[in-house]
Amino acid sequence: MPDGPAGGARPLPAPPDPFAPARLGPLTLRNRLLKAATFEGRTPEGLVTDELVAFHRDIAAGGAALTTVAYCAVAPEGRTERRQIVMRPEAAPGLRELARAVHGEGAAVAAQLGHAGPVADARSNRAQALSASRRLSPLSGRFARAATEDDLARVVRGHADAAELAAECGFDAVELHFGHTYLIGSFLSPRLNRRRDGWGGSLPARARLAREVAGAVRERVGDRIAVTAKLNMTDRVRGGLTPEDALRAARLLERDGHLDALELTAGSSLQNPMYLFHGPPPVAEFARAMPQPLRLGVRLFGRAFLRHYPYEDCYLLPLARRFRAALGMPLVLLGGVTGNESVARAMGEGFDFAAMGRALLMEPGLVRRMERQAREGGPAARSACVHGNACMPTIYTRTHCPLADLRR
Repeated sequence: MPDGPAGGARPLPAPPDPFAPARLGPLTLRNRLLKAATFEGRTPEGLVTDELVAFHRDIAAGGAALTTVAYCAVAPEGRTERRQIVMRPEAAPGLRELARAVHGEGAAVAAQLGHAGPVADARSNRAQALSASRRLSPLSGRFARAATEDDLARVVRGHADAAELAAECGFDAVELHFGHTYLIGSFLSPRLNRRRDGWGGSLPARARLAREVAGAVRERVGDRIAVTAKLNMTDRVRGGLTPEDALRAARLLERDGHLDALELTAGSSLQNPMYLFHGPPPVAEFARAMPQPLRLGVRLFGRAFLRHYPYEDCYLLPLARRFRAALGMPLVLLGGVTGNESVARAMGEGFDFAAMGRALLMEPGLVRRMERQAREGGPAARSACVHGNACMPTIYTRTHCPLADLRR
């Protein structure tokens, strides 16, 4: 598939009101503020629990327009570890209950669909991990095997099946996970993709899996639900996906026309996870959360793997501007969106939506507070999150903000 020209940058209109209704594909959302996907740690049996329903109900009641359930694997070996939802008929009753609960609070709900690929823990899943090319996984100490043509056909079909299940269960949207060197991200990465067939080498070949997944999902669900994707702007890894190639991939996805929006992200869960988060790496907290011998490994080598990138509001914006300037499709800004000022900044630079993760872990009702400030005036509302990242290791138990627990 040849690389094509960009859809063309659009001129910037006056910034929209972030708290007014907005269109996302076939959806009308009540505002432009989204809850980013953050694994909730509330599915010990791989199925929806009352705790997971309550988590997303709280986000919806707090004013977010859409909350994203993370992470919903399209195949058993596609989980990062076994305590995650696999999209299958047994999951449907819980998914329906979750959708009803979110809708009852006036919000929409999305399922983040993906295949973890080389990020999967083969020991936990009791299944060999897949990758673009064979490689040793530091997570499990086992080799991930190169995906075959049959594997890739199954993964493409699995995304379409999962999206259809989400739509049947009342979900309003799906977010396709193309980032963080999960399986599709591993194909985009020249470092991880050393294939010499039609899935590797040139950028169009490396982007083929992302494009086929997006096309299969859109063909299956039509306009019943919104279809978005989370795309890396860079892996920030030597030899990994560069901003230039990421932008070329985004242009191809835009030209295909299967997606209603792109959420722009960065970093590699396999090789450089802190580039997504910024702020101090919680090495000691991760070590305490790990079983042996991983605990010792984190203590000895954690600071080499978990690098420190200084935090500032809207820290991915400088890179995201390049994508906004080159693309005409709707874009979601992620990374350091913490309150009225950062949302106004995102809207002022032409982004259609803003997504928050840690800020809403700290305060699920933040969006309501921000909207009150916008309507009534006074000091700008801002999350009390200190971006110390102590929330990150809590994914192994029950994802939460330890600082918020102390403040209660």
